[in-house]
Amino acid sequence: MTPPPPAPLRLTWVQPEDLVGHELRQAAQDGRDARALADRWYAAGGRPAPPSAGASPTPRPELRPLAERLLDALAALPSPLTALEPTPLDAIVAACPDWPSPPRSPGAARQDGGLLDRLHAAWLGRAAGCLLGKPVEKLPLPAIRSLARATGNWPLRTWFTARGVPAELLAAHPWNRRSAATSLAENIDGMPEDDDLNYPLLNLLLLRRHGRDFDTADVARLWLDELPAGRTFTAERIAYRNLLDGVEPPHTASRRNPFREWIGAQIRADVHGWTHPGDPGAAARQAHRDAVLTHTGNGVYGAMFAAATIAAAAGGTADVHTALAAGLSVVPPESRLARAVRSAIETARAHPDFDTVVDRLHAELGGYHWVHAVPNAALLAAALTHADGDFTRSIGAAVSGGWDTDSNGATAGSVAGLLAGHPDRLPDSWTSPLKNRLSTSVPSFDGIGFDALAALTHSEAVRP
Repeated sequence: MTPPPPAPLRLTWVQPEDLVGHELRQAAQDGRDARALADRWYAAGGRPAPPSAGASPTPRPELRPLAERLLDALAALPSPLTALEPTPLDAIVAACPDWPSPPRSPGAARQDGGLLDRLHAAWLGRAAGCLLGKPVEKLPLPAIRSLARATGNWPLRTWFTARGVPAELLAAHPWNRRSAATSLAENIDGMPEDDDLNYPLLNLLLLRRHGRDFDTADVARLWLDELPAGRTFTAERIAYRNLLDGVEPPHTASRRNPFREWIGAQIRADVHGWTHPGDPGAAARQAHRDAVLTHTGNGVYGAMFAAATIAAAAGGTADVHTALAAGLSVVPPESRLARAVRSAIETARAHPDFDTVVDRLHAELGGYHWVHAVPNAALLAAALTHADGDFTRSIGAAVSGGWDTDSNGATAGSVAGLLAGHPDRLPDSWTSPLKNRLSTSVPSFDGIGFDALAALTHSEAVRP
């Protein structure tokens, strides 16, 4: 009996016919007139972007030649937002009237005796926030609320659990299939692998090899040496493919990459902030060199915003509101990301009920994909503002707002951990299940403890 042919390999986030719908959506958001090109695409049988970035539509290889032509034509369309949303660092700095000055005592925050404890708390906070968000990643907001309320866990103050959730509710809103086995309260056993932790590890490795003067090409070489292509997603996977095609940075970020303003660079930013305590401007510059491998415009701003916010918090003297102001100071003020973050902070200050804040953010920014940098940066800022430095409220609010739940929980946990200042000040209910153990495919780091990671990060932070 002849065995059946193997199923075709379905490569997500790279096939041209899968990217056109996303690029059309991006064009609409940045003001490019793509109506004629969209008509050609839909007349040929092309589809709009799927609701989930990882969705695998039916293969349409017959559309690939047209898709390649349309992606290039879309890239050539002018955007009226170009001047307001530059990508080159010099232009970003010139657009920011409040760009932060270097600290008066360079190196003082790095030599602060409490920095190691703050970094330890930040690593633990990042892991806990990420793990909290993992089982509900990709779920719509009503599903997250229903699952948590079914166990009396709303507002979120502890891990998600399937215990006590009605079977019909679980059937209607199943947990994230990749994460449920390792991220519900009943089965957490250390920190499982996640890209939100892999990228900080890679950036720690980057600094150990190249120091703080690394360039974007160093990031590219490190990825090719140490990061399996299958561990990359959206903009990172396309940039990886572009590298293999011989495309040089920063063109890797823009060539046929409709995900270039999504959240990927933002989740890589923590180490840049951790290693520049009290110096948000330097942290943002370093984050920029990393981000432009894969992102442009608002995708880069998300990374710079996170790095500067974290750097301010790492300095040991800022409260969360001062840290967020430092983050905003490195983002062009008329960009979509800056305007969304400012609005989110104002909304969080105006409403004592965070569900009301989230509902307003979803009403205003729901037209973006759930992985786009703009809505997620806004939600992060709102969550941190509303929580006012409290750790549990910070990660709970960030995750309860939906969209990219594990990424927002991770960054919120990093900031709130720094503000807590010491791992012993984080609730044991969040840190004990981590068992001081991180699983990862990044070479030499699998099974490492968060105390060891803090020590390695501290060494890079204090390096001359």
